[in-house]
Amino acid sequence: MDAVLPFRTMAYNNGWANHRLLTACAALSQADFTAPRTGFFPSLRATLNHILIIDNFYIDALEGGTLGPAAWANQEPCETIVLLRDAQGEMDRRLIAFVERLGAEDLDRIVNVHRGSRIQHERMDRLLLHLFQHQIHHRGQAHAMLSATAVKPPQLDEFFAAEEAPLRAAEFAELGWSEDKIWRR
Repeated sequence: MDAVLPFRTMAYNNGWANHRLLTACAALSQADFTAPRTGFFPSLRATLNHILIIDNFYIDALEGGTLGPAAWANQEPCETIVLLRDAQGEMDRRLIAFVERLGAEDLDRIVNVHRGSRIQHERMDRLLLHLFQHQIHHRGQAHAMLSATAVKPPQLDEFFAAEEAPLRAAEFAELGWSEDKIWRR
């Protein structure tokens, strides 16, 4: 098996889950999007912006950048769900493109993560797993917050299975993906 395949598949699944969640959130009013909610962050806007800025932090490091803590200088860079959905979609495409370029030999490469006062040295595979876990954790919080609104939260507790790809075809098309692209390995 291709050692990078699980990371590629996670990157696609991650983009799909973000798309589903942000599409549901797009049905909220701005007041509901910013309303105080129970969670680690105080609103859907704050939670979803956190996912975006931390994605930027880690993806920059994975790409060899030195953005570091400047990534979270603005805690809520996207005021509206439309701006956030566009920015997160771009971040997801960036992560997918990065993972698509990886070879098996890259997974044990050391990534320098600029933490401000120090440089963290972490294996690529471990950093990718951390990034995916971070997203899953905070998407779950946003999902719970969304359930307290009139908008039905989308199903996020599944991993897209190859046999169920036809059920996801419309969403994949919205993302510009084809089954061939996702399942070619």
